Amino acid sequence: MPAKGYNLQPPKLLDSYVSDEDDNWSVGQCHLFCFRRVLLKRNKILVLDEATAPIDSATDANLQRVIKKEFTDCTVITVAHWVPTVIDSDMVMVLSYGKLLEYDEPSKLMGTNSSFSKLVAEYWSSCGRSSVQNQEI
Repeated sequence: MPAKGYNLQPPKLLDSYVSDEDDNWSVGQCHLFCFRRVLLKRNKILVLDEATAPIDSATDANLQRVIKKEFTDCTVITVAHWVPTVIDSDMVMVLSYGKLLEYDEPSKLMGTNSSFSKLVAEYWSSCGRSSVQNQEI
């Protein structure tokens, strides 16, 4: 019997069933499969809500490249808590407790003492700490 979350049945291509209970595919597989469907639809607006959260960083980087390449004529709204997901966006909106703090180009926000620049600095600082910790192990 296959482990829960993994589909060992032959693929049915775009007609494959994707359960909201994650009983036939892993969460990451569900996200990637649904993203493939979106690629084929070619909508003018794409809303991504933590779309890359359940996938590894290498797949995330690939997915970000695909989004940049394939959705150039599309408005992409990305809800993210991870800086690399939005750092090269055209515009960034920073919200806190439902209130708009900032809305501008990332490069402009980085040149000021903005909430966004503080988030980016905190992210890179934590990356450096985790890198040092991994080297010590």
